[in-house]
Amino acid sequence: MSRVCQITGKKVISGNNVSKSKRRTKRIFAPNLSTKKFYNPETGGWITLKVSAAGLRNINKNGIVACIKKAKEEGHL
Repeated sequence: MSRVCQITGKKVISGNNVSKSKRRTKRIFAPNLSTKKFYNPETGGWITLKVSAAGLRNINKNGIVACIKKAKEEGHL
């Protein structure tokens, strides 16, 4: 699976490393992802998601059911 958060949709973007002499070389900016298991009370089972740190904060604030519903509407899940 690619490096994409299943809750927020954050993904890898590319940019440049800029040295002191202003020489530019390509690099990637990867999101802070981790694989976590969450208990879904609607289905009564566990779900494994690859989420970013911002996605974890959203889940803690809004709840897993609301975050899954929103991610499906936005097409991340």
